[in-house]
Amino acid sequence: MKRLLMVRRCEPIVRFSCCSVHYGECRRNHAASTGGHAVDGCREFTPQGEEGTGGALKCAACGCHRSFHRRVQVYEVAWDYGSDTSSAE
Repeated sequence: MKRLLMVRRCEPIVRFSCCSVHYGECRRNHAASTGGHAVDGCREFTPQGEEGTGGALKCAACGCHRSFHRRVQVYEVAWDYGSDTSSAE
């Protein structure tokens, strides 16, 4: 007699939520006006002023606007497989 094995699989429920945004290295070409290519080496955006002021959008290290820096979004991932993951014979 053949044996039948039934396995019930539950697809995971994946939830993504954006936790924070920070700005990485500067990508501005500072030598564009002379026809060359050079970045300043600023490794991370550091605001000049407090949040809500004009200085919050300007980098204290290189003087560039925040939009020239690489935007990095940090996500939180939650996996939920449910409560029933057993198999029946």
